[in-house]
Amino acid sequence: MPESDMPEREIMEYDVIVVGAGPSGLACAIRLKQLKPDLAVAVIEKGAEVGAHILSGAVIEPEPLDRLIPDWRDDPPPICVPVENDELWYLTADKRYRLPTPPQQRNHGNFIVSLGALCAWLAPRAEALGVDVFPGYAASDVVINEAGAVGGVIIGDMGVDREGQPKDTFVQGIEIHAPVTVLGEGCRGHLSKQLIRRFELDAQAQPQTYGIGMKELWRVAPGKSKPGLVQHTAGWPLDPAIYGGSFIYHLDKDRVALGYVVGLDYGDPDFVPFEAFQQLKHHPMVRDLLEGGEILSSGARALTEGGYQALPRTEMPGALLIGDSAGLLNVPKVKGTHQAIRSGMLAAEHLAESGSPEGYDARLRGSEIVSELHKVRNIRPAFYKGFWRGFLTSAIETVTLGKLPRTLPLHADHSALHFEDRYTAPDRAWRERELPPRDRLASVYFAATEHDEDQPVHLQILEPDVCTTRCTEEYGNPCTRFCPAAVYEMVEEGGKQRLQINSANCVHCKTCDIKDPYQIINWVTPEGGAGPNYQNL
Repeated sequence: MPESDMPEREIMEYDVIVVGAGPSGLACAIRLKQLKPDLAVAVIEKGAEVGAHILSGAVIEPEPLDRLIPDWRDDPPPICVPVENDELWYLTADKRYRLPTPPQQRNHGNFIVSLGALCAWLAPRAEALGVDVFPGYAASDVVINEAGAVGGVIIGDMGVDREGQPKDTFVQGIEIHAPVTVLGEGCRGHLSKQLIRRFELDAQAQPQTYGIGMKELWRVAPGKSKPGLVQHTAGWPLDPAIYGGSFIYHLDKDRVALGYVVGLDYGDPDFVPFEAFQQLKHHPMVRDLLEGGEILSSGARALTEGGYQALPRTEMPGALLIGDSAGLLNVPKVKGTHQAIRSGMLAAEHLAESGSPEGYDARLRGSEIVSELHKVRNIRPAFYKGFWRGFLTSAIETVTLGKLPRTLPLHADHSALHFEDRYTAPDRAWRERELPPRDRLASVYFAATEHDEDQPVHLQILEPDVCTTRCTEEYGNPCTRFCPAAVYEMVEEGGKQRLQINSANCVHCKTCDIKDPYQIINWVTPEGGAGPNYQNL
């Protein structure tokens, strides 16, 4: 049906709209209602349930949660294990060597949680204060008012076929208007990306850099898990030129959260991040832990790693950015939840006082949130020169609290890939593997991903011809390798190669939107409720 023939959208009015029911968005909504109970506040969440699209390590610092909900320990989230011990290991193909734990990764007083379960625990607390929480509704576009300011969001239509025509199940999306829209979509958010570009919020910032985080939840054999133990590794299966490492968090009930993060600035066009994660599981240290156990769930999500240098302007007319939409993750700490909750609360306090986004950016930059990022600003880019130089620079930056008069530059991840015929990958000593999942499609099964096969493809290829010409010749179609869910596949049709997009596999990680060397993949939100349904990730 042509858009001109569609009836006018229904309009709902709120004082504040929060896009994203992650830790930053829910903290913002809760704090707003604590300070201004009469404000009408809505939280829009594209996942079928709150927490369904949330994936993180996660070890959290409790101080921000103490401020937000002082009595939270009386009724804690369902997964909440006090940290008992920290370990940092450097791995070779068959051995491990204990490294000193950096101060940023000492977790005494912190808690291992499932961030998805934490958000599902926060949502009813927001609702008890009068916040309207709407899971299963995707904010697909923004409302721009006559003054050129953000005036709210448009909820995407549901029940539309692949050609964009209404089906029998068609439900038109509504517009939700508000004087203030708070964007807490997480890394590389669909609307945040548009608005950063529209308002040139990154004009004074360096290019954002990212990582791809992959995680599995395992139930291990009785007695193997040590609740409260936090382990991190560096080294194998990566070569020194690729930034990354693992986390192994020991939970209760014989469960272990195992994850791997790879910096998306790697140069090897044939590198497969998912395979690196699976290789890690076959190191003797990890294999001994997992053998005899079973995988319960899995998923993947990109994370922002640029920190201080890449921080965009976080306010614009009618809207502001919080949490990982702004890029507040502290990479050396391997933590972002405390930063997300802090920023959500700070945004709420600013709006409660002023009623406008104006002045929020300056307030954020003068806060402990950005001060924390400034102290560690040189640690992530130091690893551009390899692991050991990065490790040494990290030690110097830690000792000096980031006070040295320099700020190392960042570069865009999509520009880092080498042409295939000019790069020879090192021998990473990877081995045959046996532990599940056997491949990326099996991993998608454990993510419980579901999309209506007939809905419009939400992975838009802006210049399709590039995929079968330049990209094939120059890089060998790296999208078929960097995607952790096997969404992209080159198939032969009529004697020619074409790119097939298996969009139903998508776990909404955003890696393709980030790493594609031509920046012609545009990730847009599918129907509300579609995508992964993570359990305790």
